[in-house]
Amino acid sequence: MDFFLEVLIGGLLAGVMYSMVAIGFVLIFKASGVFNFAQGSMVLFAALTFVSLLERGFAFWSAFAATLASMLVLAWAIERGVLRHLVNRPPITLFMATLGVSFIIEGLAQLLWGAQVHGLDLGIKDEPLELGGVLLSSFDLFAAGTAAALVLALSLLFSRTRIGLSLRAVADDPLAALAVGVRLQRIWGVVWAVAGFVSLIAGLLWGARLGVQFSLSLVVLKALPVLIIGGFSSIGGAIVGGLIVGASEKLAEVYIGPLIGDGLENWFPYVLALLFLLVRPAGLFGERAIERV
Repeated sequence: MDFFLEVLIGGLLAGVMYSMVAIGFVLIFKASGVFNFAQGSMVLFAALTFVSLLERGFAFWSAFAATLASMLVLAWAIERGVLRHLVNRPPITLFMATLGVSFIIEGLAQLLWGAQVHGLDLGIKDEPLELGGVLLSSFDLFAAGTAAALVLALSLLFSRTRIGLSLRAVADDPLAALAVGVRLQRIWGVVWAVAGFVSLIAGLLWGARLGVQFSLSLVVLKALPVLIIGGFSSIGGAIVGGLIVGASEKLAEVYIGPLIGDGLENWFPYVLALLFLLVRPAGLFGERAIERV
């Protein structure tokens, strides 16, 4: 039982890190209906910028502030320079635009900082901690606590502030929100800025875990099952979906992997997501689209 709990809790903690990437998708999708495939590249750009500034002699918080400023500028440039001109275009057009932006961001990162692999030390030692007979990773606990604080802050922002109320109005009915005076462009700018901040936090944690390398942008692929299971329009769904994906992949790898072969952890979440698409296409917390005909 101790081993089962150790695997389960380790998976849940890993799932929280998947959720942080998924939250960036949810924020932009709720506000504009755009599936931002460039979210993974934004995570990479943030991590690469931060570690490169550290290696050039910046202090930790100076590098953090400079990276945050660069992410806000990048998010503003994407929203203002690309997506604002594609309003009311078909979803496939918007998706292809963000796919193109993803490659542009990766090219810009390589142009500015090079393509070498970097190690990132946040000062959090990844040592096992024993709690009630269960061994847990101290870094995973730190990452989970950071993600929980981030989710709490976002929940307060979007439930207790005027911007949050405006965002919910835009998510429910953009035309009605526009009719009552909500400035859609302002909301889109704020949401993209918040998504840039989330990318920075996710980039630091994932960079410290995996190393800062260009394959870090592929973390976006692990967020897809999270979104399918939790729903594309719910922050709470992103959290629950991440927990389900993290726990299920670890348990499947440990208990089913020896029976059918190794590597189950890499593709089991997609099997689970496919089952959800067949049974509940909108996800656990997603809203089904209702159209009048």
